[in-house]
Amino acid sequence: MDNLDIVIEDDRWHAMDIETFAKIAVQATLAHQGLDPEQAEISILACNDARIADLNADFRGKPTPTNVLSWPSEERAAQRAGDKPRDPKPGLDGMIELGDIAISYDTCKIEAKTVGKPIEEHVTHLIVHGLLHLFGYDHIRDPDATLMEQLEVEILGKLGHDDPYREIPAF
Repeated sequence: MDNLDIVIEDDRWHAMDIETFAKIAVQATLAHQGLDPEQAEISILACNDARIADLNADFRGKPTPTNVLSWPSEERAAQRAGDKPRDPKPGLDGMIELGDIAISYDTCKIEAKTVGKPIEEHVTHLIVHGLLHLFGYDHIRDPDATLMEQLEVEILGKLGHDDPYREIPAF
């Protein structure tokens, strides 16, 4: 996958081999969306909480860390709640520029520990989640959230991951 640009700002991402997990998540998501991975352009910034908090403040007015942020290259969101977003179109060069994602190691590690799953599995989920945002999916309106979560579950299921939204009963 030559058109996946991964910028690693925090060395802890190297230790968990973010490149491998990102490629797997990207290829699975693109395949599920019917896109050739060699036709899509995506960049991922693997950073820490300080950096993502700055980005969150700059772009969303929320000066706090978060797990993942996405910047679609263009607006593709559906007009009506629960509808599928517009399909991305190739540019003059035949490539489809989807956009950029930032993901924070610190928040991912804390969240993975909190839900009791390996960080690699949680990161895979968040990359799939971020990619779906690049495709125009969102979770602000309930019907949109239902659609987006369903896609995440389907994609992750094909990768052998459990449903991240399934509630685990307390014993």
